[in-house]
Order: sequence, then C-alpha cells, then structure tokens
Amino acid sequence: MIPELRQKVSLRNPVHFLAFGFGSGLASKMPGTFGSIAAIPLVMLCSHYLTLPLYLAVTVLACILGIWICGQAADDMGVHDHAAIVWDEIAGMMIVMVAVPLSWQTMLAGFVLFRFFDIVKPWPISYVDRVLHGGIGIMLDDVLAGVAALLSVHLMLYLAWLV
Repeated sequence: MIPELRQKVSLRNPVHFLAFGFGSGLASKMPGTFGSIAAIPLVMLCSHYLTLPLYLAVTVLACILGIWICGQAADDMGVHDHAAIVWDEIAGMMIVMVAVPLSWQTMLAGFVLFRFFDIVKPWPISYVDRVLHGGIGIMLDDVLAGVAALLSVHLMLYLAWLV
C-alpha cells in the first residue's frame, strides 16, 4: 500500500475497497490506468449477463453511488481527489461500453480512448475537473471522458473501423 495511506484507509472498509477499485488504485504508478483495467472484468460480466436496460441501470447506479463513494473516501483521506480513488475510472469504463458489441478490439479501443480523454481532459472535461469538487467533481470528469470515448467507439463502429 502507498505509505501515506496506511493510516487513513483500509480495504476492509467497503467504501474504501470500492473507491480504490478493489485495490487496483493502490498501484504506485498509473493508478487510474490500473483502475480502468480493473473495470474490464466487471464490464465483460455485465455486458455478457445483463440486458442493455439492466446494463444501463447498473452503470447509472455505479455513477450515482460513485459520487458518495469517491466523496467519502476523499473525506476520509483528507485529500480532494487522491490518485488512488479510481471508482470513477470503473464507472467511466462502464459508460464507454454501453451498447458496444464486446470483442477484444472494441474493449481495447474503448480502454485507450477512455484513458486518452481522462488524461488529456479536453474541454468541457477540463472545466469540470477544475471547478467541481467533492464526489461530484471526482466522478463527473470521468463520466464525461466515458461519454466522449463511448461516442468515439460508436463512431468507429459506424464507420466500420472496428470489426
């Protein structure tokens, strides 16, 4: 575990366990990328076993609960948006794959595009990241990155760039 977090967090706490992406956010380098990778099995399970309306419901629930989960973890840590908090990446990856046919190509494209939009933060993502704080601020920039990646993947599918 990252040394400065040892006193403030515990993976035994369900909120921390979820906020830190089942532990993936505690990676010492690139925790957001590891959080996005941790989302892949969840996305695959949900895509395979849930109908589209149920997948959408679970995704919306992940986003809404994520506001509280991320906000609570940030409050517990005493830091606005610590890099270890990656539930927002998990919810963002769920958004990316809404109504996307599952294949290694679409998953890879969705992952790369999501990471691109999450890291580069083009407008309006950068604006939201800068002005909103707390759980809503932690979640909303990744929700927008997820939507941008979702639209990009669907455009690629429409143009037959992904098979």
